[in-house]
Amino acid sequence: MKLCRIGKINEEKPALIDNNNNFKDLSSIIKDLNRNTLNFETLKKIQNCNLSELPEIDKNERIGACVSNPSKFIGIGLNYKDHALEQNLPIPKEPIIFSKFVNCISGPNDDIIIPKHSTKTDWEVELGFVIGKKCNYVKEEDALNYIFGFFLVNDVSEREFQKNKGLTWDKGKGFDTFGPIGPYIMTVDEIQDYQKLNMYLEVNGKRMQTGNTKEMIFNVKKLVSYMSNCMTLYPGDICCTGTPDGVGENMKPSNFLKDGDTVELRIDKLGKQKHKVRSFS
Repeated sequence: MKLCRIGKINEEKPALIDNNNNFKDLSSIIKDLNRNTLNFETLKKIQNCNLSELPEIDKNERIGACVSNPSKFIGIGLNYKDHALEQNLPIPKEPIIFSKFVNCISGPNDDIIIPKHSTKTDWEVELGFVIGKKCNYVKEEDALNYIFGFFLVNDVSEREFQKNKGLTWDKGKGFDTFGPIGPYIMTVDEIQDYQKLNMYLEVNGKRMQTGNTKEMIFNVKKLVSYMSNCMTLYPGDICCTGTPDGVGENMKPSNFLKDGDTVELRIDKLGKQKHKVRSFS
């Protein structure tokens, strides 16, 4: 099942994308895709309704972020060996956790805004997932039972703020528009090969990143279990799982986003994103 949010900013409706790529309005069943509805009871409600009776939404409407107002947006750092090596950093022995502030969440085709005083705004294509059931101290073998679905993420990062303005990464990860997610959530039952998905990112038509989710150091089950031993995870909480090599910071010379650039990214089965880059004004 593909679930998305469609409409103008702050006016999005929850929708299901059917097999004919039509957008079916779910607002008579649920009000939004958020911490109150992203659970397995919601899936049962949708599965039991007559989709043919639901009204369609114009395909030309804006696609919004596929999750609204999560309590947490968690990032995982250096989770691909080649990315750790290109950063000249040791391979992590345990998952590196950081926070992306929820204000950064934006739609899959919305503009990316370069912040004031930014000199090093960078890109990162990543697999994301959303939690569907409260969990803490979860075993790896049970972890998949707590995941609602998967989606595409661009973990936009300002490297100067991330690395040279104190000891934490968070301040370089949470600017407005730095968390495009979607275009849709693919529920777990339809994406069993989530650890074998090709991924890529291009800037102005030039391939920058190419990878596959099988290259993760810590797989999705390990991440859910590990995080649930650090904090309670709630329905609607989202996580991005790390990026392969090819970020702008480590090019020779470094290559960061600038006003007018176009960023495109894709993961198998999870759709694509396309962004215009604009300077803050």
